[in-house]
Amino acid sequence: MILNGSEILVNVLLEQGVDTVFGYPGGAVLNIYDALYKYRDQIHHYMTAHEQGAAHAADGYARSTGKTGVVIATSGPGATNLVTGIATAYMDSVPLVAITGNVSTPLIGCDSFQEVYIAGITMPITKHNFVVRKVEDLADTLREAFRIASSGRPGPVLVDIPKDVTAERTTYTPAPRTDLHERTTDVVGNVEEIAELINRAERPFVYFGGGVRLSGASEELRQVLLTADIPAAYTLMAAGALKYGERNNLGLMGMHGCYSANCAANRADVLIAIGTRFSDRVALNTSKFGHNAKIVHIDIDSGEINKNIIADYSILGDVKAVLNEMMKYIKPAKHDSWFAQIEKWKEEDYHPTDSEEVLKPHQVIETACRVAGEDAIFVTDVGQHQMWAAQYLHHVKPMNFLTSGGLGTMGYGYGAAIGAQIANPEVPVVHFTSDGSLHMNMNELCTAVSYGVPVITVILNNAVLGMVRQWQGVFYGQRYSSSEPERVTDYVKVAEAFGGKGFRCKNPAEFEEAMKLAMKEKGPVWIECEIDREEKVLPMIPAGGTVHDTIFN
Repeated sequence: MILNGSEILVNVLLEQGVDTVFGYPGGAVLNIYDALYKYRDQIHHYMTAHEQGAAHAADGYARSTGKTGVVIATSGPGATNLVTGIATAYMDSVPLVAITGNVSTPLIGCDSFQEVYIAGITMPITKHNFVVRKVEDLADTLREAFRIASSGRPGPVLVDIPKDVTAERTTYTPAPRTDLHERTTDVVGNVEEIAELINRAERPFVYFGGGVRLSGASEELRQVLLTADIPAAYTLMAAGALKYGERNNLGLMGMHGCYSANCAANRADVLIAIGTRFSDRVALNTSKFGHNAKIVHIDIDSGEINKNIIADYSILGDVKAVLNEMMKYIKPAKHDSWFAQIEKWKEEDYHPTDSEEVLKPHQVIETACRVAGEDAIFVTDVGQHQMWAAQYLHHVKPMNFLTSGGLGTMGYGYGAAIGAQIANPEVPVVHFTSDGSLHMNMNELCTAVSYGVPVITVILNNAVLGMVRQWQGVFYGQRYSSSEPERVTDYVKVAEAFGGKGFRCKNPAEFEEAMKLAMKEKGPVWIECEIDREEKVLPMIPAGGTVHDTIFN
């Protein structure tokens, strides 16, 4: 059949199983939006307040479903407004296809109105990007973009399409959808030798990251841990891969991780890193991290092997496939004395105190978790509230905690929460944020109101930039430079002005009541929680430090 480029684009989206896209229209994508209008009964388009919010919404949609998110923006500032969202997805290995319009082909390179070389701008933050110069290439290019985004280690792909290409006509030949989520079973490395190393270990320890979640390998990981009796701790990107309260789950590790988890990593004789990249927020001192252990690194991306930490052994492959292969050689074991030592470290860990008079961060997080239920999806912005959520949520599902881990994007949360809620309309979505982060994305409340998206936003308001101020207090002699903006925003009034619902709470009883009322609302809700600006995220290991440098107060 003969179709124009925009119609071809929409038909390829349908081929790939896409029924939801996020974006913002503009001159260079008017033809695309005209095609979306014609196919509006098959593809639902959600217009956000800002292109960055659209990118984060596509990201939240992808993280909460495992599907590839799609975002559309016009040329020039529309395209550049996607950059932070694309970089966020890239750092956290999120499958995303970003479609940008550009000026017509004859105008490219002429400094035309709203022209930028977005392919060049995004080259360092995408798995791949394309500029389509001929309409005949459009369908196959888009198919390849979806394949790249979701295969191997997932990530964002950008497809830039000049306006004339979206209008030109050519023959469109439908193609069957390939299984984009088919995982490779290739395993490179001596699995049997490494399994024997684990079998002989006296103090084995597993440190796992987002690769476990991405490969759907939670059950395989659990079987290895239970069979070999190994304690494990997770990075920010892997929260929920093991359930809260499991014996083998020591919790979060790293800069703000559990003291017991960090001690276990320090004292292990075999440390198995699975689907993780030895981030500087975990391996804070690379010369001393796991220095008592033989280090095994398992990852799908060869570029991560020996990048930050030199491993004694490595296995290259999809985590699920590797763990399945490893189970053939893992022998049942018991490490009672090792777990007994870990229990002693747990007694030394940081334990916050409750209050009935004022709101404490850990109580806010735990109450929201209990009221929303274990099926709820929790989304954060970035800062102290993010770390409190990572520490105190009772994580039970691998796809239900969405946060910007690698890039640390303030402003990520609201868009991502909207995307997650649209993808999961029957599940509560709770967005944890702070007064600092919310001022970067509160415009997206209009999106939630317009589409009746019932995201519950919990604002931990300490009237300062909490994490910046915490560092200034600990490392900069309490010189609080530009971290106390003294804003007087009335969040309840702002919520109501946008058409949402707002509550203000000062103690745990008020917050629990507000959460229960919010759960009954059909649209978005903001709950402001006033907390003391002196509240800190503890424990804390300073950058470049080790577990021996842990700060507890």
